[in-house]
Amino acid sequence: MNFVLVGVSHKTAPIEVREKLVIPEPKLTEALVTLKSDPCLEEGMILSTCNRVEVLVSASDIPEGIKQVKTFISNFHQLSQDFLQKFLYDFTQVDAVKHIFRVASSLDSMVLGEPQILGQVKTAFSHAQTAGTAGNGLSHLMNKAFFVAKRVRSETGIASSAVSISYAAVELAKKIFNELTGKTVLILGAGKMSELAARHLASSGISHVLVWNRTYQRALDLAEIFRGEAIRPEELFKHLERADIIISSTGANNFILNRADGERIIHRRRNRPMFIIDIAVPRDVDPEINKVNNIFLYDIDDLRNVVDANLKQRQREAQFAEEIVRQEVESFVNSTKATDLAPTIVSLRAHWESIRQQELAKSRNRLGTLTSDQEAAIDNLTQSLLNKLLHGPISELKSLSHTSEGQVHIETIKRILGLKDR
Repeated sequence: MNFVLVGVSHKTAPIEVREKLVIPEPKLTEALVTLKSDPCLEEGMILSTCNRVEVLVSASDIPEGIKQVKTFISNFHQLSQDFLQKFLYDFTQVDAVKHIFRVASSLDSMVLGEPQILGQVKTAFSHAQTAGTAGNGLSHLMNKAFFVAKRVRSETGIASSAVSISYAAVELAKKIFNELTGKTVLILGAGKMSELAARHLASSGISHVLVWNRTYQRALDLAEIFRGEAIRPEELFKHLERADIIISSTGANNFILNRADGERIIHRRRNRPMFIIDIAVPRDVDPEINKVNNIFLYDIDDLRNVVDANLKQRQREAQFAEEIVRQEVESFVNSTKATDLAPTIVSLRAHWESIRQQELAKSRNRLGTLTSDQEAAIDNLTQSLLNKLLHGPISELKSLSHTSEGQVHIETIKRILGLKDR
């Protein structure tokens, strides 16, 4: 296990630095092949997102591996290492394993518990497999990372609550209506925040989208995205009663909906509930409208309070997730040590079995002709002696593999005995 990871993230570098290091998908294969061309780097993959760019390799020499990965990043992006040094971080061996597990489990994300990162890690690994730069070592590591991420999601509530304004709006809508299928949403103002909230609502089963904007063409453009219906600027009040959910972010200087408007709308809707999300600053909807029965108004501060509460809940769940990561890192390291030790044990047995066979051949010349039963008895006797002699050394090797200095001792034993991995 000789893993090296070098990278930058939202924690260490501002966006103006991260964007210089992004590797777009069309250039990823070229980058991977270039990375792998260094003889010190045996395997490699690259994770490139808006919030992080990380290069993970298996290296024959750890210090040289760190050096060569940093050189690759510098050369590929034509940026000086002096400039990059203050933004880059590196992890090796167990620390690299732990970091990958945390990243895949979204414990290192800007938004704790967000689901996108796992898919991005899987895509990055898939690119490395396709490019031929991921071998058995990375495959073992990444398959374990995906397993850890699945455990974290299934055994903790780290992703169970909304931590964005748009997601919080959807969660509140679900609480009011129980079921969003068949509901109509009206977007007032075709800004990015409104569009994002509408996208989340649409993915939750909303059947129809109405769009109103002071610029009618913008309303048409956004309505086309949702296969919805654009409302002309002068016809807003003709359509308000059709909406079960209103998302408002117009940038108007005054309220565009007040309590009297709400009373008329609810009357026309025959008291069917209406959910209004006012994410505009200054606000679009008079807070007095919340006093109208069956109108539920939430402004951006209400949504932020929901988000803050949910973030605290995620942070509590993250403690359980970190314990899962700790357990799985320990499990992975132990299994890897056992795998790394196997060639040494095979070599040890083969070495002494060769000596046994040589000594048996010498003894046959002295013993003369033996019956098959006598041959078998001598073979069983020497085999039993060899097993007993090797039991102690093999047990000691296995014990050493679980200690921090174990690999050093194992390499010393191999050199003394002249063993080679097979």
